[in-house]
Amino acid sequence: MSKLWQARFFTTVNQLRDLPDTQVPEIAFAGRSNAGKSTAINILCNQKGLAFASKTPGRTQHINFFSIGGAHVAQHRKDPTIVDEIQALLVDLPGYGYAEVSGSAKLHWQRLLGDYVQRRDQLAALVLIMDSRRPFTELDVQMLEWFAPTGKPIHCILTKVDKLNRNESVNVLRQAKAKLDSYVDEDGEGFPFTVQLFSALKRVGIDEANDKILELCGLAEDDQPATPDPEVGSDSDE
Repeated sequence: MSKLWQARFFTTVNQLRDLPDTQVPEIAFAGRSNAGKSTAINILCNQKGLAFASKTPGRTQHINFFSIGGAHVAQHRKDPTIVDEIQALLVDLPGYGYAEVSGSAKLHWQRLLGDYVQRRDQLAALVLIMDSRRPFTELDVQMLEWFAPTGKPIHCILTKVDKLNRNESVNVLRQAKAKLDSYVDEDGEGFPFTVQLFSALKRVGIDEANDKILELCGLAEDDQPATPDPEVGSDSDE
């Protein structure tokens, strides 16, 4: 059983001042609305409703934290998490990119996410969720460029590859690797960027993503396979 399966809701914040004062590694998930972010989190954690996708994409403007450790699998969801036993936090950032969001909400999103990804010491890595048919939109690139100067890892997950044929999948992965390799620091060194293909519907890339996220958290994986129940998700939501 994957350690990600231990994930449970910890807290939600709408202002940087309310961020938890925990000192464990945080792995943040970011992505355009409807890229499949919530589905990816839920399927990796083997829980149908852990990450919530708003019925109006782009309207969710809070940062949601899910704890790994601090609670056992059979524990009731209302029982308190033992904060001192938390080993890592998964962080679900607001989905971005929908015109329906007001200008003030967009400004709040930019400040909240920009400050969080650039300044949060506990943030160990960013998982960038992108639709494989439309990767590296303007806002995806903005997120990359906000975070790259920290020197911390970014792992890109290209979702919905079930909608591509084999050649298209090979090409999009090659192009994504080339895009990421084009980013270098002032010394000409590449950043710790990685990328993979993913499909909740066809069960593609789940174990690879699980292993990478646990590596970024600094947690050793259990020996048992990490493939969740096939009914968890289908890459359809935020």
